[in-house]
Amino acid sequence: MDVEGTDGRERGEDQDFERKSALFALATSEVLIVNIWEHQVGLYQGANMGLLKTVFEVNLQLFLKDKQSNPRSLLFFVIRDHIGNTPLVNLRNTLLADLTNIWSSLSKPKGLEKSKIEDYFDFAFSTLPHKILQPEKFVAEVEKLGTRFRRGQRAARQHGLHTDHELEGGIFLDEYHRRIPADGFSKYAEDVWGSIVANKDLDLPTQQELLAQFRCDEITREVLEAFDVEILPLEEKQAEGTRSGKPTVLANLGSLGKGARVKTVKAFETEASRYHKGVYVRKRVELESKIDVRLKALYAGQLTAAHKAGVASFSGSVASAVKAGQKKGASYEFADIVEREKAIALKQFETEAKSLAIEGVPWSNFKSQYNLYEKELDEVSGRLRKEEMRRLATRVERWVRSRLGESIGLEFNKLGSGRGAGGVPEDAVKPPTEKDLWDRIWNVFTSTVKEAETRFVERAKSFDASQDEIDIGLWRLRRKSWGVLRAKVDEEVMEGNILLKLRENFEDKFRYDEAGVPRIWRPTDDIEGLYTKAKDSTLTLIPLLSRFRLAETYGPPDLPDWIGVVPASVDPKDEEDLTPIGGVDEEEGKSLEEEMTILSEAKRQDLVVRFKKTADGVYVEAKRSAIGGVAQVPLYFYGLLLALGWNEIVAASSQAVEIGKEKLREFLENSETGRQAIGMAPRGDSDNISMNTLDSRGKRKPAVEDDDDDEI
Repeated sequence: MDVEGTDGRERGEDQDFERKSALFALATSEVLIVNIWEHQVGLYQGANMGLLKTVFEVNLQLFLKDKQSNPRSLLFFVIRDHIGNTPLVNLRNTLLADLTNIWSSLSKPKGLEKSKIEDYFDFAFSTLPHKILQPEKFVAEVEKLGTRFRRGQRAARQHGLHTDHELEGGIFLDEYHRRIPADGFSKYAEDVWGSIVANKDLDLPTQQELLAQFRCDEITREVLEAFDVEILPLEEKQAEGTRSGKPTVLANLGSLGKGARVKTVKAFETEASRYHKGVYVRKRVELESKIDVRLKALYAGQLTAAHKAGVASFSGSVASAVKAGQKKGASYEFADIVEREKAIALKQFETEAKSLAIEGVPWSNFKSQYNLYEKELDEVSGRLRKEEMRRLATRVERWVRSRLGESIGLEFNKLGSGRGAGGVPEDAVKPPTEKDLWDRIWNVFTSTVKEAETRFVERAKSFDASQDEIDIGLWRLRRKSWGVLRAKVDEEVMEGNILLKLRENFEDKFRYDEAGVPRIWRPTDDIEGLYTKAKDSTLTLIPLLSRFRLAETYGPPDLPDWIGVVPASVDPKDEEDLTPIGGVDEEEGKSLEEEMTILSEAKRQDLVVRFKKTADGVYVEAKRSAIGGVAQVPLYFYGLLLALGWNEIVAASSQAVEIGKEKLREFLENSETGRQAIGMAPRGDSDNISMNTLDSRGKRKPAVEDDDDDEI
């Protein structure tokens, strides 16, 4: 049976008939469907709670004598135009609370003073989408709702006001059936209607009230049309943004909305205030309620858009400020950046919310929306801080990797020569013993990580990080640092690197004395002994390098204790990029001893063989150097050579003298300079000059006159 409902337009404001028809439906039906709009839930007038109160009260007096002899009924509330922002359970609780309050305020017949509404009624609730905005979904849900109207049975749960009525198979239960035969229903319904009509509590309104109701409704429709002209474009623009996934913050929405509201109410007051005062006041409240329903939805969408835009702007502003600080190279304060940008975001949202506030309208203070916005900003701040902590951890890890790369490499290079070989600085001090290599590496490692932890904690506190976040960061730093150390050690003991260091160590002990002076090998030197000593000493390094063991305890360092236990608040994501560590991560099945194994047995044996071949080559080279120094010529050989070749030496000397004289003579005769030096005549007199005409000093002898010529 379909009736007009409690707010049908068919009869205007004829509340008398509304009450009668509603009471008639309630008294004769097994299941009474109550259509109600979502925006009316919680509104006393909008949900017609006053009318329901009258209907319940008269129904209790006329038909519900006692809960044992009267059949139960199901009140099925169908909530229309359900947007989805408010869960059904919240709407249900609101309606149940209103119905309970109505029932408690009823004037009950004698003997039923302590009766409860659940003594006579069960309740069910369902929702339907918006018929205009979601037509396809609306039709589908209506069809789905229709399948529930069939015979069913009660589930295991008992009657209860604060629990939904649970049915199996359908909503028509045997306990709801009135037991009225079909041919007797007409008489039954006639008697029920007669009782309702005769009841004095259902009075007809006065003609003055009817006129006021009629005119006020007409005026309401007129002013709402003008209201639609201003508000509908805003609603459409907002809906378009929502459909596109980009909620839009409408400019000046608060002033536009308040202006339209004031104008609409003012127009209603001007025309409707002349009619029945009580009806006018009631209709004015109804008009404001309708306006506020529209504005409330519009404002809620505005704040939703402002919420999303504000969160996005906040995240972007923090990220930009952090990048700017990083580019400048300055020590920026992350917590100060977050606090500053959060204050700006809250101020902007608060300004928007205040612009939407309507004086005297409680729902427009938007305090809950502001609190929700602030809560999300805090969540975003925590997420941004966590990301910044990750970046900080990455920077600290890079610093640790750089420092360990240098310091650990230096310690391994000390296995070679202390005079600058193998990359060791010339002024490096070679340790007195090589047995404490791992002790030195462990001390360098722990001190480096300790310094890194100090840096991390100081910076993390400037981020306003919690102690849990700091503990997780330190725990991750220690694990990551051990991975860096282990990788560096593996790099140093690679086949080529470690073999080179062993050779340098051997040559340092074999080719140089205790003072660091290079040895010059002589046949008398104990080359074999020095070779054996240097080789055996270097071979002891191989088992030393095979295990990460401290010299004092001859055992591995207490790595599990140094790393520490897993923080209670650690997130599984914090462990995704961590390499398992033997002895620390028990589920990996790798022991601490295995974690500290640097060289396997097979690698050790191969390294020994390869090193011995290298050392043998150095030894052979030394032996050859010593043998080469023995090849010297005996002194007696030079004496024998002089005795046997004396004649040849004398002959050669005489021949050399003659040749020398001849060359000198040619020089004196042919050279002008030579002739001047010894006072010789020019070349024209040369025929008169000979060795016989020169005295012992090389000068010309005086001429001797011929006696025979004089006599002639």
